Amino acid sequence: MIEANPSFPMLLQRFFADYLRQQRAVSSNTVAAYRDTFKLLLVFAQKTIRKAPTDLVLADLNATLILAFLDHLESERKNTVRSRNARLSAIRSFLKYAAHEDLTALAVIERSLAVPQKRHDRAVLGFLSRSEMEAIIAAPDCATWAGRRDQALFTLLYNTGARVSEAINLKVGDVVLDISPVAHLHGKGRKRRSVPLWKATAATLRRWLRHLPDASPHGYLFPSGAGRRLSRSSVTQRLGQAVAQAACELPALADRATSPHTIRHTTAMHLLQSGVDITVIALWLGHEHPSTTHMYLEADLAMKEEALSHLQPIATTPVRYRPPDQLMAFLQSL
Repeated sequence: MIEANPSFPMLLQRFFADYLRQQRAVSSNTVAAYRDTFKLLLVFAQKTIRKAPTDLVLADLNATLILAFLDHLESERKNTVRSRNARLSAIRSFLKYAAHEDLTALAVIERSLAVPQKRHDRAVLGFLSRSEMEAIIAAPDCATWAGRRDQALFTLLYNTGARVSEAINLKVGDVVLDISPVAHLHGKGRKRRSVPLWKATAATLRRWLRHLPDASPHGYLFPSGAGRRLSRSSVTQRLGQAVAQAACELPALADRATSPHTIRHTTAMHLLQSGVDITVIALWLGHEHPSTTHMYLEADLAMKEEALSHLQPIATTPVRYRPPDQLMAFLQSL
């Protein structure tokens, strides 16, 4: 007896429950990102082709619908190109899975998989100077519980270069503050890494632990006022307040776009400027590929200028190019 091809709703449920969770064992953050993509896509499909999500078939996810959805994300939802490409990656992952489950839809899937990622300009990497970072760390009011927490959090972020998600998920038992202080971070893709702590950072964290309501190994190191996990938006808000306070001393900070990820970039740049090898920085930040860390080399203008100083310019007389005919002149004007 030949088994019938699974329906689209069944395929989508298997993709999340079996493929992502069981076979690939991806993180909960990845599952949430893929879930949000398909929630948006199914609502868009319902409005566009007038089909309820449970009535969709795999052939409905053709290149035309996907391109229209991606344009909708940019034009109506005002998503960035980076977000658009992330949504497309989620759709592609599902289609590659579905291609092995429903051979009758291969032609449609191949055309849909041919939808390209959109190229975009990469923003200039932003990072802070040493004095700016010191001013931000010193800004929180340590006479308050939240101020002491914020100072300890910003200190650890700068020391470790941790992602904000890694910092807010830290438990008390994840940091060792004895002879050789270290923080054990749980990174993207279930990867774990250990980052050494300065003695000053360890001292700050020890002072902070004395004010924690739950200092057990399983308690959050940087909890909210209610004792729960601190949210990403709360960290961004508290950092914004610290930056505003530090701007009173360093006015240039008022015009800077500063986020928790800026501190991560700052750690990497300061390590690089101190002469630390790029491969060590990649391990420090938890980059899967050292090539990801090369953007810090690209952003350090001082290092480029130093390299240029070792190469003397060649003295030449400029010659103006004159196109030989009208067609070449047209091409030259492009």
